[in-house]
Amino acid sequence: MLLLPGLAMSQVIDLRGQWKFHIDDKPDWANANFDDSKWENIFTPSAWEDEGFHGYDGFAWYRTKFNGSKLDKNEIYYLGLGYIDDCDEVFVNGVLVGFSGAMPPKYKTAYNLERKYPLPADLINYSGENTIAIRVFDATLAGGIIDGRLGIYKAKRNKDMIVDLTGIWSFATTRQFSAPNKDTEWKRIMVPSAWEYQGYTKYDGYAWYQKTFTLPENVSGESLVLLLGMIDDFDKAYLNGELIGSTNDHRGFGHSQSYSTQRVYNIPRSVLKKGTNTLQVFVDDMGGFGGIYGGVIGIATQQGYRRIINP
Repeated sequence: MLLLPGLAMSQVIDLRGQWKFHIDDKPDWANANFDDSKWENIFTPSAWEDEGFHGYDGFAWYRTKFNGSKLDKNEIYYLGLGYIDDCDEVFVNGVLVGFSGAMPPKYKTAYNLERKYPLPADLINYSGENTIAIRVFDATLAGGIIDGRLGIYKAKRNKDMIVDLTGIWSFATTRQFSAPNKDTEWKRIMVPSAWEYQGYTKYDGYAWYQKTFTLPENVSGESLVLLLGMIDDFDKAYLNGELIGSTNDHRGFGHSQSYSTQRVYNIPRSVLKKGTNTLQVFVDDMGGFGGIYGGVIGIATQQGYRRIINP
């Protein structure tokens, strides 16, 4: 679940009910303008075995629409999809906004994780129709969107968070201390969430995270801080190639407490760019779970950070 701890939410659009459904797997089914009128209807949430697809294991797609005119451009929204068995990829108006688990061939179930994905404002059509398309893979037993409160949720806006960095990042495991240079070496990963939940089962070692963002033009000259959540175990954070912070208590596996430390690093104003900025995080995991797994992820002012941790 990618919901920030303590973030209050309220449902504004109920998505429980009849969705379009089709077994099999084709990439163009993610497109907003795909004609799904000949697909079957399925009540959601409910295991697809209980809706006439008994014994089916494999790929299937769900599609539905919502009216963006019910949403406010000035608010923050999440897409709540309950529990999905086993793994999923979620598209809004043709763009991937989140995923849980891992699809074959590196299959990893996430049946016990509640799905709540950030809904980017620049993807929403606030004047009319929007399309949600969900790719699901089920390996065994019950399959599909099986339970939970489906809907569009409004999150209480945190005015102190200048840039929200939760969501999809680039990710690469490595045996080197330098970040990969080739685009083909980078995969997708959700932040925050342990990498074991996303297809990297039992992986211990080095990895790189990467995220690009644009700083809002109206940010004042106040000092900024980077909030990187909690990382298992050690990390080094680079902004536009410059090291801005690291955490490592230099204790061994079973003794180190670095994994429980909320990362907060000051951002030198000289490092920031007016346009696109690139954040890279090097992670060293000794054992157990690994990666950026929880906590608050984003950029805030110094005063805003103090209000975030002491609301």
